[in-house]
Amino acid sequence: MKQKFNIITSTCVPLPLENVDTDQIIPARFLKATTKDESFFGDNLFRDWRYQADGKLNKDFVLNNPAYSGCILVAGKNFGSGSSREHAAWAIAGYGFRVVISSFFADIHKNNELNNFVLPVQVSEAFLAELFQSIQDDPKTLVEVNLPDQTVTNQATGRSEHFDINGYKKHCLMNGLDDIDFLVQNKEKTELWEQQNK
Repeated sequence: MKQKFNIITSTCVPLPLENVDTDQIIPARFLKATTKDESFFGDNLFRDWRYQADGKLNKDFVLNNPAYSGCILVAGKNFGSGSSREHAAWAIAGYGFRVVISSFFADIHKNNELNNFVLPVQVSEAFLAELFQSIQDDPKTLVEVNLPDQTVTNQATGRSEHFDINGYKKHCLMNGLDDIDFLVQNKEKTELWEQQNK
């Protein structure tokens, strides 16, 4: 979903598990789908953790806990490892998450998130641990993600960290542009460059 990013302040959903791979984010059986419908993939985010084998809700899984909500997912180290399936980013976006915070992302998954208007925010392990603790102590803890300043702030403690982002992707997110939108927007500049470099 194309949405402009600026400053997002939200409660968080904590997933303090390391090495969450793309098959856990969206199981392989859903890759056969012939749709990119956001609700379809969002409904099946973490499918095998959210539901038991008989189809009943797993009440012990965090997405089924009404205490936690918001558009920020806080995940353990090495999030999005495994296969390069873009469907994992579709599922995260389709569920309604706009930001994922972790201490490390698999590179391909990180780029897939950016391409699908989900902001991956990489923080130190110490900041991540503090964030998990704040959310555990109070599920209503607010986190501010400021894309223009590239900062993330735990409002429970007041502590902030700076995060890195590719300048081009930052521009696209802040303006609600995908790669094609960007090219169309710069069509005249591209044509001028071509004429000057024949």
